Amino acid sequence: MTDKLSREHRSRCMAAIKGKDTKPEMIVRRFLFSKGLRYRVNNRKLPGSPDIVLRKYRTVIFIDGCFWHGHKDCRHFHMPKSNTDFWRHKINMNMARDYRANVELRLLGWRVIRVWECDVKSKENGIRLLDRLYRQITNVSDREYGIQDNVVDIAAEDTATYGTPDTI
Repeated sequence: MTDKLSREHRSRCMAAIKGKDTKPEMIVRRFLFSKGLRYRVNNRKLPGSPDIVLRKYRTVIFIDGCFWHGHKDCRHFHMPKSNTDFWRHKINMNMARDYRANVELRLLGWRVIRVWECDVKSKENGIRLLDRLYRQITNVSDREYGIQDNVVDIAAEDTATYGTPDTI
């Protein structure tokens, strides 16, 4: 099946997609700010340039787009019908980069949270997800007793599958 749009029009559409200040990012940032949390955005000094950095809690948050980061079994992710090899390679490289950033951040002592775009956008899951996100960030009891959970999977799939060549 061929693409419904011309090559130039498709290129223009894909180039217009933002990498920062996306709608899901803004939803999460507004929620965290309303709860009294203060953060930095897109800190380029940390591996992977996390979307949200909560230094006080040693936590970073990535809000991943379902298409660009290869969210398996998501209705928002489907492999394009044209130029499939290019897209498969690009998405696999994005997933490998995500995995590498997770590992590097954990080695630096940061707690990593990855949130999927589809989970934030849906109204019924979004509120529950944001409340759970807030509780996991501010969970004081774990820090008081010295227990550190370096990776928190909220809406992401198991990180062990990232970086393998046949993930898509």
